[in-house]
Amino acid sequence: MLLSKMLMLRLNRLLRRGRGRERENGEGITTWGFEPSPTSYNRLGKDADDADAEEIIDMAGKASLADQQKQVQENVHSQITNFCKYMDHILQPDFTVKDKKNTSSSENNSSPRRSGLSLAIGRTAPSKVHSAIPESKPLKSSEVSQSLKDLMGYTLEVKPSQIPHEDAGEGLFLHGEANVGAVLAFYPGVIYSPAYYRYIPGYPRVDAQNSYLITLYDGTVINAQPWGAGGESREMWDGSSLPEPKHNMQADGKGSERIWKMLSKPLDGTRLGGNHEVLERRNPLAFAHFANHPAKDMVPNVMVCPYDFPLPEKHMRAYIPNISFGNGEEANMKRFGTFWFKWKSGKNGSDVPVLKTLVLVATRAISNEEVLLNYRLSNSKRRPSWYTPVDEEEDRRRWS
Repeated sequence: MLLSKMLMLRLNRLLRRGRGRERENGEGITTWGFEPSPTSYNRLGKDADDADAEEIIDMAGKASLADQQKQVQENVHSQITNFCKYMDHILQPDFTVKDKKNTSSSENNSSPRRSGLSLAIGRTAPSKVHSAIPESKPLKSSEVSQSLKDLMGYTLEVKPSQIPHEDAGEGLFLHGEANVGAVLAFYPGVIYSPAYYRYIPGYPRVDAQNSYLITLYDGTVINAQPWGAGGESREMWDGSSLPEPKHNMQADGKGSERIWKMLSKPLDGTRLGGNHEVLERRNPLAFAHFANHPAKDMVPNVMVCPYDFPLPEKHMRAYIPNISFGNGEEANMKRFGTFWFKWKSGKNGSDVPVLKTLVLVATRAISNEEVLLNYRLSNSKRRPSWYTPVDEEEDRRRWS
């Protein structure tokens, strides 16, 4: 999509005006609110001209917040629907060929001989877990990723960051080309509603040993640490692959380490029952938690966007890399000051159950480069030495 510099400046002003409402919650996690994104540009296609872009800017400027939210959700959902179709094309087996092989095999082995052991204990039935997982092609993650790039035009890779500081570690890179407004990545992991904060590993200082936490404006927390770098199969996943938090703090006084360990005791979530979902762990876009903050004189190229995935879309569920903590028994919560209360939604609330997730959306055209996200850390608290504000004045207004 080729837009004039003047229109891009207008778009950026519109984005900055609508981005706000992020803060830091009581657990020290950066909180992101709803951000009207340039997703409508993406739906115009590559042949859009300045007149089309002007129309979108004018419409966005006049639309109410609710209308903007609805439009963004529709745009994001449309892109994710296409992504899921691509993934099905890559991973769904050719059942026609398989059926022929099975028919031939069954004819040759119509009456298999049973051993004495099988007669004693009965036939070995397939486990419920394996029977519940739809079969997919045995491709490696790298093969799935390359196939997605061939179909969609881009994919992601995690490798050493180009940010010049020692704490940058791994970074997120886009291979290929993506237009402004394209959904580039999912923020994967376990989703905690405010009702379940005390079950987050490391509670109450949940961020002390985990830098892969992010919070939506309504208080929903997503913990990407259990997801890590994904996996090599489609599997039943419950987010339990999380190591026990290690408290390596140096003692700054007598008994300080013991007190820290005593305070950091999250509630045991096993009694609530595991929430298992069949998820595609080879998801090439489930790496938003590796995106780094830009260094000095660098500009972010993505923004966060909340996405409510409609759970009735079961054919897409395996490609949404998130599960809800609490076996899906999330309570509706409403915030009053610093407290959260259970809240019954009124008749105007949506009857469609959703999974509250987060995606990264491109704020400009991106081509073969590192994905950079403005962390926008609070200026009222001590920031890491490597952190350079993208716009100090904007942060000051936002956090005042």
